[in-house]
Amino acid sequence: MVARQLDEQIAGRFPVGRRLRVLDVGMGQGTQALRLARAGHSVTGLESDAEMLASARAALASEPEGIRERVRLIEGDGRDTGVHFLPGSFDVVLCHGVLMYVEEPDPVLAGLARMLAPGGLLSLLVRNADALAMRPGLAGDFGAALAAFDTAAYTNRLGLTVRADRLDALRATLAGIAAPLHAWYGVRVFTDNVGNDVELPAEELERVLALENRAGRTDPYRGVAALLHLCGVRG
Repeated sequence: MVARQLDEQIAGRFPVGRRLRVLDVGMGQGTQALRLARAGHSVTGLESDAEMLASARAALASEPEGIRERVRLIEGDGRDTGVHFLPGSFDVVLCHGVLMYVEEPDPVLAGLARMLAPGGLLSLLVRNADALAMRPGLAGDFGAALAAFDTAAYTNRLGLTVRADRLDALRATLAGIAAPLHAWYGVRVFTDNVGNDVELPAEELERVLALENRAGRTDPYRGVAALLHLCGVRG
């Protein structure tokens, strides 16, 4: 869903066929980075975890030479973008599934915004603090659901205690760093309690994707999604 939403925002902002300069901060195994490189863009991936970086490099090594030439992988932290890059170096900056591990996200976001050229797109994927009660509540853990109303912390699927973000707070932050919110989506509205290993028949999967696509852009459903995909534009 995030890939579809990101492509929609890129298509609406940049001329068709333009090769974009993309920075993927906390790229993990490089799924989005490689996908965008295959689409013809020049991609820089920044990752601090050595195992994730090794996985990304292995995946990149299996790609054709033309794609490998468009990708640069760097070991580094999203808090240090100013060390590695000049301001305005990128047309698109991705930061997906990273802010939940950052205690103070505002300085990180300000640094990411500085990396964008004027009119550039900042894509964030965060845990939705306004919907933390949904997962335990729908799973029947009503005590945990009640407790979730009073915190922005949660335990993720890796067993780590991390933090979530609120839409209104991020909207204010993006306005303050000159990359105001342009569009936002909900991600995993109905499927947050579905395990990653669940396999669906192709026809059923298409229905699920259509459902999530519709809900993720429709109020009030998107407001209770497990994740929020926010897109800011550099002024």
